[in-house]
Amino acid sequence: MDRMLYTAMSGAKNSMDQQSVVSNNLSNVTTTGFRAQLQAARSVPVQGEALLATRTSAVTTIPGSDFSQGPVEFTGRTLDVAMQDDAWMAVQADDGTETYTRRGDLQIDSDGVLLSVGRPVIGEGGPIAIPRCASFHWRRRDN
Repeated sequence: MDRMLYTAMSGAKNSMDQQSVVSNNLSNVTTTGFRAQLQAARSVPVQGEALLATRTSAVTTIPGSDFSQGPVEFTGRTLDVAMQDDAWMAVQADDGTETYTRRGDLQIDSDGVLLSVGRPVIGEGGPIAIPRCASFHWRRRDN
């Protein structure tokens, strides 16, 4: 049996979910490489034995993230790079698999391995290592 309380509760839960997504997006607006979450809600008719066609329930989904490019700021730091257009950087996950990121505030660890958020950046031959005291520059590689 449908109860109006559950119908109202689904609408309230949808509002709370939306506030959570918006709060997360706002609190991370200055996080390097952060991608805003998208949120959508849709109405679903309540189904059951008592055909109450006038009652609907709200269902919330997070269909994905917004991968559009944010503002590019010059930092003057050699290891800060910007992924432009639809470019992604390959990094090695903890389990050894290849994952991708657009975050460009890179570091070099004590072994000379180039890192993004603590994960090795992968080139064509595996993790990229930069020899000590080496100078380097970035260049765009077009496919």
